[in-house]
Amino acid sequence: MSDHVLPAISADPSAILAGVSRRSVLRAGMSLGAVAAFGGATFAGTRSAFAAVAQPTISSCAAWGAAAATSPISINNYRPTKILIHHTATANSTDLSQAHAFALSRSIQQYHFSRGWIDTGQHFTVSRGGFITEGRHRTLETLAGGSTFVLGAHCTGQNETSLGIENEGTYTSETPPAVQWNKLVDLCAFLCQSYAIPASELYGHRDFLSTSCPGNLFYAKLPELRNAVAAKLGSPPPPPTRTWPTLQSGASGFRVTTLQYLLRYRGSTITADGAFGAGTKSAVVSFQSANGLAGDGIVGPNTWEQLVVTVTQGAVNEAVRGVQTALTARGYNVSVDGNFGSGTKAAVVSFQNASGLTADGIVGPDTWAKLVI
Repeated sequence: MSDHVLPAISADPSAILAGVSRRSVLRAGMSLGAVAAFGGATFAGTRSAFAAVAQPTISSCAAWGAAAATSPISINNYRPTKILIHHTATANSTDLSQAHAFALSRSIQQYHFSRGWIDTGQHFTVSRGGFITEGRHRTLETLAGGSTFVLGAHCTGQNETSLGIENEGTYTSETPPAVQWNKLVDLCAFLCQSYAIPASELYGHRDFLSTSCPGNLFYAKLPELRNAVAAKLGSPPPPPTRTWPTLQSGASGFRVTTLQYLLRYRGSTITADGAFGAGTKSAVVSFQSANGLAGDGIVGPNTWEQLVVTVTQGAVNEAVRGVQTALTARGYNVSVDGNFGSGTKAAVVSFQNASGLTADGIVGPDTWAKLVI
């Protein structure tokens, strides 16, 4: 099996449970009794304020036979800002029935219970047959209100800002079937409309954690998904997006080492030791001040965008060491020698293929962003 729902979701249960303990359970939208009044079959109501995109049929937890959550569900008293796409890393079943979709949802919930979680981790699941099920309890309840959402457990560091959608199957070497894809588009469009999420804010699990999810071929289709959702919403196609990590004093690891090599390329004399200390902060502030950025010493998207430099085969410099450092951290066997030779190019091409990028062996901004996220 792969790295996701069955057998695992890459998330930190302790962080998730901590999130539950530090929030009171807020009631929003409908009462639990009102949800129960839908008879446990499906939640098909739409709100008139969002009539442009019809809500697809979503089978509630009661409909697919969910067990009760083991602790109260925590609610984020604000809207989500993004949607994360996952695959379940289970078999690519040929059973496209609703019964199979319901059985899958029960299996996922039981597995998540076995990990000590209070309920299913994701908010929604889309089966290969195109059936959408509610994941964590109260997700449909909060969706009806459009101003709050359930604290899920689908991606460490993103649970408090994002909705998670699982897609049945493993998509490392094949793409989702059309019926599943179309229902995912419908679901994403309705969620974007209901929560005022731009179509550009659809991401893959791997954009935020070191994981293969949602599979190489599915991940490569995310630009198409954003465009399809935008078209359904009647908005212009979203521009390509890059996601960058935020680094500041106290950070450590390969991302900091890569940052330090880029600063050295830009003229700094700091040591590339992987520790974001006073010297690194000073070098960051100097770079920011020299490039018209706020000199706060915090490396966010604007700083990364100006700091990275395109490197290709034949280059010999500190930026290449940064590329090689990140590749090594990603599991590629390259020497961190600053020489962009054939071995480094082969590793870059392999990484680009795995990340849904144009596999040209050229490390530009898009490749840098995937290397350091």
